[in-house]
Amino acid sequence: MAAGGFCKLPNGTVVVALNLPSPGPAGGSTGVRVLVHAQNRARALTRLRNLGLRAVYLRGNAAPPTPDEITAVLHHPDGLIWRTAPDNGVIVTELWHPIRALLRRSAVVQQS
Repeated sequence: MAAGGFCKLPNGTVVVALNLPSPGPAGGSTGVRVLVHAQNRARALTRLRNLGLRAVYLRGNAAPPTPDEITAVLHHPDGLIWRTAPDNGVIVTELWHPIRALLRRSAVVQQS
């Protein structure tokens, strides 16, 4: 089960954050943190499922998005970004990537 959470914005939309295991067999112990901006939580999860992440569920609000994460996803044209999930609370200085980069990376790993 993936850790995650959501934050409802003043305009009624939500930002959903999920920590997922890294795709592919060589995922290792690190995962990815995915942020989705949508009209509601159900639509956010549907956007991820439509991209091929079928077993994505949001249970509870244990790891909601930070204000910096909300700003990042709101300023991205797709409203769907990811980066390496922090390990044991260590802050990652990696920039956010569009979701296409994650899907492309997992396709290359599966072909190898």
